Amino acid sequence: MLKRANKSKALHGPQKFPLPVLIATLVLILVILMFLFYKNNEKPDSSIGHLKQKWNSSEQFVQFHPTIELRNGTDMISQIPDSPRAILFLAHGCNGKAVNFWDSSDNCPMCIGLPEERLLVLHALSRKFAVLTISSAGRCWTLRKERLIVKDMIRWWVKRNKLENLPLVALGASSGGYFVSGLATDLKFSSITLMIAEGVFNQIDVTEDYPPTLFVHMPKDFFRQQKIREYMEVLRNKGIGVAEIECNPFPLSQSFLADRIPGLEKAVSAKLFELFRDKGFIDENGYMRSDGRQTPWKQALKENKSITVDKSLVHHVQEELNLAFAYHEMTSLQSEQIFKWFETHMS
Repeated sequence: MLKRANKSKALHGPQKFPLPVLIATLVLILVILMFLFYKNNEKPDSSIGHLKQKWNSSEQFVQFHPTIELRNGTDMISQIPDSPRAILFLAHGCNGKAVNFWDSSDNCPMCIGLPEERLLVLHALSRKFAVLTISSAGRCWTLRKERLIVKDMIRWWVKRNKLENLPLVALGASSGGYFVSGLATDLKFSSITLMIAEGVFNQIDVTEDYPPTLFVHMPKDFFRQQKIREYMEVLRNKGIGVAEIECNPFPLSQSFLADRIPGLEKAVSAKLFELFRDKGFIDENGYMRSDGRQTPWKQALKENKSITVDKSLVHHVQEELNLAFAYHEMTSLQSEQIFKWFETHMS
């Protein structure tokens, strides 16, 4: 009986494994644990992690229902969500208009909804920001009389809609960024964002109550990057909160244009990608070789009879190609960081 018990213990008790096998097993377990830890804690690159985001990702929460008004010879387009938390004034760049920020609809048949502009509005509305857009009087914004006119228009709109108690923030791109940096001396903004613009800090009197300023820029534009760093130091020396977000180039894919542009079919997006590759407009990794403005893709499209792109979407495609090259273009890709900046400084 004793011998059987010992035999049973030997058969079913702990078995001894060769040392090399044990070490290999432990190493494998350690590698797996490290991989899982990394995947759970990695932070996506702000310049590319958003590329999987579909153009309509915010529309499951909000819809465009803009109000169009004409005041002081220019158009104002706005939308106020239920229980708004703040007010966002958006200033377009040169050649832009308020209609760029809103999709065409019965409310706004002249609206064209450029992909980056419309997404900024959708992100704002989903976060309960009332949105106000105004068209500049000319091709670009001017800093003197127009500043005073827009200041009065914003104050009038806020008062009429009884939103005086809400924080007011602003985002301007390119010419709109210069404009917002000047307008911030006339209106009390909780914070502002200057996109692809260094601001006009050499022309205005910056005091200690100037709003916290976020610079969203593209380092490929080296001169502007240097001016932004210079002005960030000026603001810091005044005790004003500043931060920056760098927007870097990213590769195109077969579905990218369809993902970003409402109405552009995936098959057309894939054909455009192949056209760009065949013509050498993109490199072997999908990166734009030149800014979209300098790339003769429209002529190549005209010569290619197998691809049909709605004429109303040509400007939309142009914007996304400019964005991919990342030299100078409106961008919504960093919306999460931009709106966190606004929300952090709301009081």
